[in-house]
Amino acid sequence: MIKIGILGDIGSGKTFVANQFGYPVFNADIEVTKIYKNNKSCFKILKKNFPNYIFSFPIKKKEISKLILSNKKNLKKVNKIVHPIVRTRMNKFINKNKKKKIVVLDIPLLLENRIKKKDFILVFVDAKKKMIIKNLKKRKNYNLKIIKLLKKFQLPLYYKKKISNFIIKNDFKVKPIKKNVKLIKTRILYK
Repeated sequence: MIKIGILGDIGSGKTFVANQFGYPVFNADIEVTKIYKNNKSCFKILKKNFPNYIFSFPIKKKEISKLILSNKKNLKKVNKIVHPIVRTRMNKFINKNKKKKIVVLDIPLLLENRIKKKDFILVFVDAKKKMIIKNLKKRKNYNLKIIKLLKKFQLPLYYKKKISNFIIKNDFKVKPIKKNVKLIKTRILYK
């Protein structure tokens, strides 16, 4: 099984690129949303640690946002609670899809949380800052303060780009992305 890790800036189009491969995708952001919505034990731990911010189940993203913005150290604390659950789900996903040729991992902190293994193929999604901001503003939960805070926990983009096996320039047009993903798939599968 080939594991492809998608790297890039927040809002650079990683999820769109990941979905173009046509193979199972593990999307950590979607998993976190599911955890907040369905995982009562996670809720209880968060409520116990942050009783002034977490009030009801399912956990609301607004509560998490206020919690993170109240003190930047809280983001690390939340990550320590949520990330092990995400990692367990990722491992189940990989086991479930072990007969597939490729799985795609769309995990924002793939490198930072030391999830990446030596055999991973890394694809960096490169997009212009202006286009990223335009893309981010379309999001329902757009909050510039939270985005800036999240970026502080990430490795520099130039480093992620440098260690990647492939780079996809994202101009937010579908055709070029599909074409580039097809080329990468061909190179990976038939090398």
